[in-house]
Amino acid sequence: MLELKNIGITFHAGTPDENTALKNISLKINQGDFITVIGSNGAGKSTLYNIISGTLAPTCGQIFLELPSKDGSPVSQKEITGDAEYKRASYIGRIFQNPLLGTAGKMSLEDNMMICSKKGWHGLKISLNKKKREEFKKQLRVLDMGLEDRLNDNVELLSGGQRQALTLLMAVLSKPALLLLDEHTAALDPSNAALIMKLTKKFAEEYNLTVMMITHNMQQALDYGNRILMMDDGEIIMDISGEEKKKLTLEDLAQKFREIKNHDMNNDQMVLQ
Repeated sequence: MLELKNIGITFHAGTPDENTALKNISLKINQGDFITVIGSNGAGKSTLYNIISGTLAPTCGQIFLELPSKDGSPVSQKEITGDAEYKRASYIGRIFQNPLLGTAGKMSLEDNMMICSKKGWHGLKISLNKKKREEFKKQLRVLDMGLEDRLNDNVELLSGGQRQALTLLMAVLSKPALLLLDEHTAALDPSNAALIMKLTKKFAEEYNLTVMMITHNMQQALDYGNRILMMDDGEIIMDISGEEKKKLTLEDLAQKFREIKNHDMNNDQMVLQ
């Protein structure tokens, strides 16, 4: 569905601050994959997301996308390496750690939903008829938060958990080819985080979403999805799926991290010597 070929990016090239953040990343994401992405800070996880979403342009490599055909014609692969972020936003969704980033706080809940339905600004109020409101209420009932009774409330009045749940729902309803979750539960309390993960799993299965989820919670990485990636120092060092992933334990992942840290420490000592 989405394929990265030899993607690399170097910041401040040719200066004392030169930093190669991604090193020849090759990755194929299949339709329906739910991939959890783990790695320590600075491993390259967010940079990878920025490359996929178009926020950053790679120094080298190519990105290809296959979109499902709507008319039954053969699916073709398209290179999107040079496509701007706003173009990719039509088929790649992204939810950030901060619950405030995914919605317009000064606008009502129904107006946020209306924009999500791609009606745009022109004739916004006219388009909000009784039928449309009933549709929104039906969609919001899935969240089980009572938001279907708060259509006229500004979104800034909602709690962080409610806003993130709304952001997730809106992202799903926009039918992205790929949904990027960037630690989307990290800023929430445990009960809201558990609720958002329950909804994430539910939506992924019901809508056959293709999902990538960055998490620092190793138990989440094990419990969710069919595939797990571990990143370190700008590289994918582990890509496990299927039965092999199901057999993974917390100790397996912790041991892998320990091996990485010991390797990094040894390399640092070699440099110092």
